[in-house]
Amino acid sequence: MAKAPAPGKAELPPPIIVKKVTVVAGGHHGGAWKVAYADFVTAMMAFFLLLWLLGATTEKQRKGIADYFTPTLVKLKEQSAGSNGLLGGSSITDVDNYPNRAGQTGTKTMTIPRDATGGPKEGAERVKRMQAMQQKLAARLEQDARLARLAKQVRLVDTTEGIRIDLVDDADFSMFQLGTTVLTPDAGKLLDAIGTMLAGEMGSLSIRGHTDALPWNGGPGANNWSLSAGRAEATRQALMRHGIAEPRFRRIEGVADREPLVRDKPDDPRNRRISVLLMR
Repeated sequence: MAKAPAPGKAELPPPIIVKKVTVVAGGHHGGAWKVAYADFVTAMMAFFLLLWLLGATTEKQRKGIADYFTPTLVKLKEQSAGSNGLLGGSSITDVDNYPNRAGQTGTKTMTIPRDATGGPKEGAERVKRMQAMQQKLAARLEQDARLARLAKQVRLVDTTEGIRIDLVDDADFSMFQLGTTVLTPDAGKLLDAIGTMLAGEMGSLSIRGHTDALPWNGGPGANNWSLSAGRAEATRQALMRHGIAEPRFRRIEGVADREPLVRDKPDDPRNRRISVLLMR
C-alpha cells in the first residue's frame, strides 16, 4: 500500500518579492544656493575692504594707487605738428592732454622719455634755442610780403630727437606741383629762408616726406611711397643749393600716408607735408 506524501511537501515555495524604495530628500534643493551665497559674501567682503582702504589711506596714497591702475598708453596730440599762426608750434613744455594730468606748464613737471638725459635746465635751453630759430626765420620771411603770408605753413616743434620744421600744405598752398616732385616757386623761397637759418645751426638733418591718402597715378609702379621719398630728396637738393653741406644729411625717407597730421581725415591736404628735423 503506497504511502501518502507528507503534509506540505507537495506545495510550491512562496515567491520572493523585491521592493525598490526611492528616498527623496525633502529638507533642501541641493547645494547650488551655497555657491551663490559664497559669491555674495566674497563680494561684500571685497566691498567693505575697499571702504576700509579708503578710510585708512591718505589722499596722496590713494592717488598713487589710482596712478598704478591708470593705463600707460596716452592719447597722442592730434595737432602734433604745431598750432596755427606765424611759426606757431608746440613743445614738450606746453600743457599736455594726458589723462593722468590736469595740465602742466613750465619746465618743472615736463614729461621726459626714459632714455632722455639732462633736466629742467637743459629743457629751458632747448626752448630758448627753438625760440631763437623762430625769430631768425620770422625776420627772414618778413622781408618778402608773399613769404610773410605763407609763414603760417611753417611750424617748429621741439621733439625728443631735435627741433622739427614742418612745411604743411593746405587748400591754398602746395609745396610741390600736383602729383610731382617739382617744388613750387613759393616752396623754393621758403626752403631758401629755412636753408639760410639752418646754415647757422649745429646738428645733422633728417628729412621726411608725407602724402595724403589719395592714390597717386604716376605711372607703372608709382605710389605714395615713392612720391613721398622723391619729395624728401627734392627738398634735400634744394637745401644743398641754399648752403647746407651734403655731409650734414643723416636720413632721407618717405612714409606715404602712414603718419597723417589730421587722422580723422586722411585725404585732408594738410597731411601733405615735409618735415626737416635738426637733430641734437
